Amino acid sequence: MMTIAPTETAVPASQPVPSRVGVLLVNLGTPDTADARGVRVYLKEFLSDARVIENQGLIWKVVLNGIILRTRPRAKARDYLKVWNNEKNESPLKTITRAQSDKLAAALSDRDHVVVDWAMRYGNPSIRSGVDALIAKGCDRILAVPLYPQYSAATSATVCDEVFRVLARLRAQPTLRVTPPYYEDEAYIEALATSIETHLANLPFKPELIVASFHGMPKAYVDKGDPYRGHCVATTEALRRRLGMDETKLLLTFQSRFGFDEWLQPYTDKTMERLAKEGVRRIAVVTPGFSADCLETLEEIAQENAEIFKHNGGEEFSAIPCLNDSDPGMDVIRTLVLRELQGWI
Repeated sequence: MMTIAPTETAVPASQPVPSRVGVLLVNLGTPDTADARGVRVYLKEFLSDARVIENQGLIWKVVLNGIILRTRPRAKARDYLKVWNNEKNESPLKTITRAQSDKLAAALSDRDHVVVDWAMRYGNPSIRSGVDALIAKGCDRILAVPLYPQYSAATSATVCDEVFRVLARLRAQPTLRVTPPYYEDEAYIEALATSIETHLANLPFKPELIVASFHGMPKAYVDKGDPYRGHCVATTEALRRRLGMDETKLLLTFQSRFGFDEWLQPYTDKTMERLAKEGVRRIAVVTPGFSADCLETLEEIAQENAEIFKHNGGEEFSAIPCLNDSDPGMDVIRTLVLRELQGWI
């Protein structure tokens, strides 16, 4: 005889999840720990990306696994320890990107159907975990926000690559948008100029000039069509106009070169050496290509390049902080996100 379960014991049908819009802020990445093992894991993922090192052939694999990953992690771990957020046991980049996400979420809190999260292209939290979390919260539309003002294949494009790989495994994919580069956006240039002016007003000395240092790139990549250098030039020129400076007072340089190939010039470290030897005694450095302070700004610029400058005769050096989660910095991110969400919210 057939029995019918009482109504109160029947399993209720699952309720439909409300449609939401997800916003995923994405920055470059960071080791999980400031030790050789953590840096090795991070570097292996980073340097195994064909967008970063385009020739991933046998020779590169031997160099990467046989030399770089055996020697470089220990030295880089020491650099990370110089800037590590010991209170949270994480890198400054992770601390700041989380703060940017939290502040953007607060700024959009009046739109309860918008969900904000953050991720790293390399390391944790991963893009996959970020996309999965947004989908689990009912987001059927996602805006990916690569936090790079200037586009390059090694930064913005590889974020898109990874998002697409994550979506490729899904049967029910969310609709996707990606924010464009904002290298000469009015809000971005104004925020940079304001941050520079505020910083200089509080210095105990007056810099003779300002150096705008961008992350470097192999020259061959630009020769093949990467627009990155042009974007850096456009940012610098817009900043010069806004600050009323010419190319002798606001210089453009490139930092963080790696390997033996020619990279974009002029090099930041060589420029520091040259300026000091030519008699420049007081300078400030701004890093407009970074949306958040990280190893490259806090250690490479504020410490390593400051030492190069002073070792060669310079006297006063100041590193201007990135926009980070400051009010002007958040204005840039909020403006960019709201512009690209039009029609969705």
